[in-house]
Amino acid sequence: MRRRLAALAFIPVMAAAFNASAATSDPVGDLLASVLSGSLPGAPAFNLKATLYHAGAKGVGSLDSLGCKVVPMRTVAVDKTVIPRRTVLFIKETVGLTMPDGGAHDGYWYASDVGGAIKGERIDLYTGRGAASMKPIRQLNLAKLSAVKVGTFKGCPPA
Repeated sequence: MRRRLAALAFIPVMAAAFNASAATSDPVGDLLASVLSGSLPGAPAFNLKATLYHAGAKGVGSLDSLGCKVVPMRTVAVDKTVIPRRTVLFIKETVGLTMPDGGAHDGYWYASDVGGAIKGERIDLYTGRGAASMKPIRQLNLAKLSAVKVGTFKGCPPA
């Protein structure tokens, strides 16, 4: 009898805990967002401020911090204490941007570079060769991009 009473007393505690967690989560919204981005529900999400960088006279070299070739419209420099290198990010605002080959961007970026000025929730998007390569991405609000971790990669990012 005592066990039954203890179990009955435990039900309101569990119900309160469930209601508290249900109020802060949106399972349907999480599922829809995960389907759109390819991430798992609960994957780390970031609100980031972005800057752009390019290769050229005053740009960067051709290798990232992993020793891999930087890939236009794919390589992103990160603060590795916030976003680990080798992280695949989905940045929804970049979907549809014009790629160097003329195709449309799918939103996937590869965290394979770091930079001295990249601190905290800040990223640096590599656009390609010369300042003209930045043109397609300048239409974005670089002060606020949303990124979701969708996976990791081994070796070098795909070209």
